[in-house]
Amino acid sequence: MAPTVGRNIARDVRAPAGRARDVSRPSETGRASWATAVHQRAALTRRFVLLGVLLLVVVTVSLLIGRYPRPYLMSPALLRTDALAQRLVLFLRLPRVLVALSTGMALAAAGAVLQLIFRNPLVDPGTLGVGQGAAFGAAFAIVYVSSSPVVVEVLATVFAFVGLGITYSLAVNMRYGDWVLRLVLAGIVSSALFSAGLGVLKYLADPLHELPDIVFWLLGGLWASTWREVVWVLPAVVVGLVILVLMRWRVNLLALRDETAGSLGVAPTRERAVVLIAAVTVTAVVASVAGQVGWIGLIVPHLARRIVGSDAQRLVPASILLGGGTTVLCDNLARSLQAGEIPLSIVTSLFGAIAFVALFVGPHRRTLQ
Repeated sequence: MAPTVGRNIARDVRAPAGRARDVSRPSETGRASWATAVHQRAALTRRFVLLGVLLLVVVTVSLLIGRYPRPYLMSPALLRTDALAQRLVLFLRLPRVLVALSTGMALAAAGAVLQLIFRNPLVDPGTLGVGQGAAFGAAFAIVYVSSSPVVVEVLATVFAFVGLGITYSLAVNMRYGDWVLRLVLAGIVSSALFSAGLGVLKYLADPLHELPDIVFWLLGGLWASTWREVVWVLPAVVVGLVILVLMRWRVNLLALRDETAGSLGVAPTRERAVVLIAAVTVTAVVASVAGQVGWIGLIVPHLARRIVGSDAQRLVPASILLGGGTTVLCDNLARSLQAGEIPLSIVTSLFGAIAFVALFVGPHRRTLQ
């Protein structure tokens, strides 16, 4: 009897110690989790700093690279002493770099947001009919109004929003699937309509004057960028990007189904409309100046995911930095590889194809998400 009682007493005495050890385990686990979170945050901070530094380097080199006074790089000393070089940088290269920077940032941010909201990794800013609408507007201006850059840019922007309006109207009256699926399907139909209209305009255009202008605009390029284009593009892009950055943490919730998002305190219809309008606005404005610049809005968000992950709070800023630097770099290649300028969309398409193979086909491939 006594040994049994003794064992029971000993077990009761040891029990608090065991419980103390059980309580200590969550504390150790919590410290480990906290250390892991701190390490991950530091790693993300370093990656963002690296993206910012690389963007600054690319922009700086872009201002110095060209074919004057000799091919490729201009020395800073020459820039300080040569008045012609100063005017060249201030009135030719700087506006072009700013427009390229705005174009890349706008397309990449819009692509990242749309891919998340539509839950489709193959969506890009042209999905809603905006790109084809802008192309139709530019071609319509060239054939029937004027090939003046101001007229082309205004009509391209107007028809980009007309494309969005057609997409929205079709989606509202469609009786198939949820709202996101209806928008994608309506965007495909809207793009097809404008593509057919663009084909008609090409057929009717003067083959000696108007048709080459249309084709050259569709190939994309920033050769005509001046401070007027900067004033046209930069304010709209800044406002649109600020909206996307401020609402990026809501995009994660907008990617959920409406019922789930609503239960988490989100007004999905209203907030999704705000995000879509911001994305479409920046896309329409840059398309009116740069033409059709492919692959930036599709592939750059995937590159950014590889660097910072899929969380919209990190993905949107990373896409902005990476998209701006990538487009400026592609524009440098377009204007520097040969005496005659290469259309920008050719360079960006080549970049996109190589990046796609590296991401999804190579030995370190990953799945589309």
